[in-house]
Amino acid sequence: MTDEELLIEFALTRMDNPGLDLEEVATLVVRRVGPEHMLDFAARNLAERGELRGALFGSAVEHVLRVVLTLRGPSD
Repeated sequence: MTDEELLIEFALTRMDNPGLDLEEVATLVVRRVGPEHMLDFAARNLAERGELRGALFGSAVEHVLRVVLTLRGPSD
């Protein structure tokens, strides 16, 4: 899944759940995309952080948040 596809998935999930904060939406995205994407997200996050091990689900959620916040650009 590309970062752009991930951002679209995040946006659609957020539209379906407007009352949730960003981390809760990222959690739903990770649950929706399935185990293969979760593993990929976690691996990318750990590589970005320069770590060899970490919690799978938490690392995947952190990757989703990192991508969303990076692609959103600087805040005003």
